[in-house]
Amino acid sequence: MHAASPSGLGPPITDAEFTSLRDWLYANAGIHLTPAKRPLVTSRLAKRLRDLELGTFTQYVKLLSAGGEERQVALDLLTTNETYFFREPAHFEFLKRLLPQLPSHPAVRIWSAACSTGEEPYSIAMLLSEMLPNRSWDVLGTDISRRVLEAARTGHYKLDRARNISPALLSRYCLKGTGSQAGTLLVNRTLRARVQFEPVNLNAALPDFGTFDVIFLRNVMIYFDDATKREVIARMLPLLRPGGHFIIGHSESLNGITSELRTVSPSIYRRA
Repeated sequence: MHAASPSGLGPPITDAEFTSLRDWLYANAGIHLTPAKRPLVTSRLAKRLRDLELGTFTQYVKLLSAGGEERQVALDLLTTNETYFFREPAHFEFLKRLLPQLPSHPAVRIWSAACSTGEEPYSIAMLLSEMLPNRSWDVLGTDISRRVLEAARTGHYKLDRARNISPALLSRYCLKGTGSQAGTLLVNRTLRARVQFEPVNLNAALPDFGTFDVIFLRNVMIYFDDATKREVIARMLPLLRPGGHFIIGHSESLNGITSELRTVSPSIYRRA
């Protein structure tokens, strides 16, 4: 059975082709796509098929099965989510209260996992700079998509992504674009230098990044089934310091996923 292609811009996708792409994405990124995501898959891959001069999604699935660089291209296209600075503000209010209480480690370390285009780690860095001016700290941002990490490293964004940045933080840590750059902002060089970005697939063995006081993994697990959630959390928890905090999206829950985390408040957990 065929489904119409959005806007007629590419070939239709069959049930079997969608199933093959869904299974490939689950195997490579742990992301479970429901049938409701079928139009999204079609629209995001349609231009790629045209660029490669492929007439069907079956041909594209065969290309992915052969391995090579196209696998990363497909992951970039299918896993990118739009975000903005200080999304879900209650988490940042909690972080502001938490930071002064953290033990005096050699450095306060926070990991923004699945950071997309970088707004979350830069938001965290702004708070660290404000709250801990005389202490060492660093922020790690990771994502499975190398394309979004390249964008994150530039620190260059449209102004509408900054709607939750306070005027004081905006003037202190960002430069507003003028002329041809009007309507954009640039995170200043000093703050950008404090944030490291690395490609990471949470569904594979994790690099040795050391340990962190806080881990953000927000609005990601809604795409994972329970088995994948358990595997991802089990991989990440050794990187969370004892007593450290694990923060997920407001629409997510870790109930029944792990016994190593205790609920502080909805979507905020603490390692025993």
